[in-house]
Amino acid sequence: MCLAIPGKIIDIDNSSTLRMATVDFGGICKTICIQYIEAAPGDFILAHAGMAITRLDREEAESTLEDFETLAQQLNPDGHAV
Repeated sequence: MCLAIPGKIIDIDNSSTLRMATVDFGGICKTICIQYIEAAPGDFILAHAGMAITRLDREEAESTLEDFETLAQQLNPDGHAV
């Protein structure tokens, strides 16, 4: 089973052979390869294993991130670091 996570592109780095982007996943930023999709800062992408799979529209991405936040609160109501 695979899980892809939506995130918002903050910055793009074109200095290496692959296009890489800093992507914000609900407050956690990671470097993701965006070589195989058309995307710009501010766009939302769906990422799996360090690779962007596709672009998402803002509403869909934000809705999914809200669902993840709700799930996290239900699983950890006291907000303990895990």
